[in-house]
Amino acid sequence: MYDPLEPLTVRAEAVVDLAAIRHNVAALRSRVESAQLMTVVKADGYGHGMIPVARAAREAGADWIGAAVLDEALSLRAAGDTGPIFCWLTTPGEPVAEAIAAGIDLSAAAPWEIAELAEAVTDRPARVHLKIDTGMSRGGAVPEEWPALLRAAQLEEKAGRIEIVGIWSHLASSDEPKSPVNEAQLVNFVSAIDVAASLGVDPPLKHLANSGGTLALPETHFDLVRPGIATYGLSPFGHALPSSELGLRPAMTLRARLAMVKRVPAGAGVSYGLTWTAPRPSTLGLIPLGYGDGLPRHASNSAPVQVAGRRRGIVGRICMDQCVVNLEDDEAMAGDAVVLFGAGANGEPTADDWADAAQTINYEIVTRLGARVPRRYVDTAEATG
Repeated sequence: MYDPLEPLTVRAEAVVDLAAIRHNVAALRSRVESAQLMTVVKADGYGHGMIPVARAAREAGADWIGAAVLDEALSLRAAGDTGPIFCWLTTPGEPVAEAIAAGIDLSAAAPWEIAELAEAVTDRPARVHLKIDTGMSRGGAVPEEWPALLRAAQLEEKAGRIEIVGIWSHLASSDEPKSPVNEAQLVNFVSAIDVAASLGVDPPLKHLANSGGTLALPETHFDLVRPGIATYGLSPFGHALPSSELGLRPAMTLRARLAMVKRVPAGAGVSYGLTWTAPRPSTLGLIPLGYGDGLPRHASNSAPVQVAGRRRGIVGRICMDQCVVNLEDDEAMAGDAVVLFGAGANGEPTADDWADAAQTINYEIVTRLGARVPRRYVDTAEATG
């Protein structure tokens, strides 16, 4: 496991442990028996780096890579990924012809999408997964429009322009495994499969499960599962069922160096609006990261960090480029390392702790980190083996 206390020489960095990615992919695969596994790397691998994560996932046995938008899917191909890739979010007029030519599987949820895919075909049929809305009311055909989508796809398949390879949907409440919504969506999904079969559509891949479904709802596994956040070692259930209890290893550690240390008197206000006032003489440290780097401003006056092995709190408002930590009476100096979050094995805060401070989810904490924070990749398996 990566040591967050190793020396730091740059302003800030997000360290991504590729051994943790491979460990998590293998752990997820062990839960799904005969189903195939898709590693979702959308949004630059949830902030971890799409290409390095995809490569590590393939090394660990991922059958598929999932990308939300065309740019992501095409970038994966350009980087040399030759395996199955699924891309599910397109808008009218996008370059789907390029994706079809690159052998990227695409999604369709309306007859117009089928028509657009068919029109874009050149030398190979478009591989299409038909999406049914099972109750999330986001993407997908509603049940009343499902037969029309199936018939439109059948016509183009008979013409040799598309190949129906999947039926899929997405769970809305899998982070609450006992929610009755999961059972309702499962019933609706099975009903959609039955309707398709009655019309002669029976593709080889039916898929519904995201991270929560993969980990806690085996009845949703079908032929393929699509874990996202769990790949990165973060639990979709938050503190209710933490990563350690799921056999997952958080892959990202966010670190920085103190830019300044100063002593302030009692009554000194801190940061914009002076929303925190020192109750007594205190040592403050300046962390050169802010909401311009992806730290949530909503975590002001509450988020934890670790300095010299001790947890301390962010005080005052988080600014665009910096924030302030109250070191109380600790001795510190400019250049000392700060761990904002990591795996938690050394007592450092986790992405879940930051999510609690910002009243959000761990997905957002890691995904929102901006390009100004360099990613550094380590492989603890290589370092220790």
